[in-house]
Amino acid sequence: MQRIVIVGGGAGGLALATQLGKSLGKKGLAEITLVDAARTHVWKPLLHQLAAGSFDTHAEEIEYLAQARWNHFKFRLGSLTGLDRVHKTLQLAASYDEAGREITPPQQLAYDTLVIAVGSQTNDFGTPGAAEHSIKLDSPQAAKRFNDRLINACIRAQTVPRAAGSGRLTVAIVGGGATGVELAAELHAAARVLASYGFDHIHPEKDLQIVLIEAAPRLLAQLPERLSESALRELRKLAIEVHTNEKVVEVTADSLKMASGKVVSSTITVWAAGVKAADFLKTIGTTQDGRDPLETTRLNQLVVNGNLQTTRDAGIYAFGDCAACQQPDGTWVPPRAQAAYQQAMYLTRSLPLLTAGKPVAPFVFKDQGSLVSLSEYSSVGSLMGSLTKGSFFIEGQLAKLMYWALHKQHQLALGGMKKTALITLSEMIDRTHRPRIKLH
Repeated sequence: MQRIVIVGGGAGGLALATQLGKSLGKKGLAEITLVDAARTHVWKPLLHQLAAGSFDTHAEEIEYLAQARWNHFKFRLGSLTGLDRVHKTLQLAASYDEAGREITPPQQLAYDTLVIAVGSQTNDFGTPGAAEHSIKLDSPQAAKRFNDRLINACIRAQTVPRAAGSGRLTVAIVGGGATGVELAAELHAAARVLASYGFDHIHPEKDLQIVLIEAAPRLLAQLPERLSESALRELRKLAIEVHTNEKVVEVTADSLKMASGKVVSSTITVWAAGVKAADFLKTIGTTQDGRDPLETTRLNQLVVNGNLQTTRDAGIYAFGDCAACQQPDGTWVPPRAQAAYQQAMYLTRSLPLLTAGKPVAPFVFKDQGSLVSLSEYSSVGSLMGSLTKGSFFIEGQLAKLMYWALHKQHQLALGGMKKTALITLSEMIDRTHRPRIKLH
């Protein structure tokens, strides 16, 4: 039986394991195994809401073991530490609990086909002090850590007299991409809610200062300029301080220093600028007989062909943020959630054919546009593809509805129509009795 191992349980990896489990695992045509260092999955575009405390992580988390049982695949806990391409085996690190006790020992896992979908991590570009004094918002653990610091800082601010003309709490966000913009708006909304839960002296504009810093000339530099302008307009309505064309050159415990000489004070610093693939991918796949490791880019992404096969080993696939895939027109697939989802669906259809040696048309990314959520205030976005011949700019309630629909699409891929309908009903009921913000 064909052994297909998928490393990485993000949006793409978990969707692929689920779909292959239903199509191949259920029929006994292949053994599907998903490997991840965590035990639960959270949809990455929701991390800014988790950081601000505006959704219940337990309601959103998907347990890998349960998902595996329901969809006919296996789950292994562990992180990838080594790859033997000659004997087709993976080495997984031991896992430990919070007290340092071993949960699982180092493991070895055999495969016939390997798919690497380990996503990306925040790139601080080696900026002095960034690693020590900022939180990188690229995982549920980091988002929860930020939320703990935010609530603790608000509790502390309640008891400290406010200095004249200054906010008691400043959150500085480095990076004006989608994550930074969404987090800024979400934090402002969270501050408004905090006042109704005992933080009556925390005023969204006066007592919580939110500063957004972007090195490029405008926010959302990878997206259409009209979308960028609309987002900036909405943020300024919320009194969020925006600095563009400002490169951070040093982060300290209580400030950020710019190349221009400007200094911004900060109680909590979030680094949300730039992404790269994990460093271990640079050397993975080196063989004992001297063969080179898998080919990577300067951002550690695995270089793949049109069928998402790595260039130096056709039996190893990679997709999502950790892969560099060039399109027929010469452009590269962007590191976005919709690209990972499309690649997961492509591999669901193509893997059985490719492993059987049959030809398959290359993957082509279809840009469906971009959406940026500005919390409860608004959303902005541009839709592309079948709706118009070019792009169609949307904002307000329609954009918010489309953003919500993207999340539902992800839930549909993992749970199907019936389960997604039940989850949606549960979310509606939860809003009637749960706090609007996480307070612990």
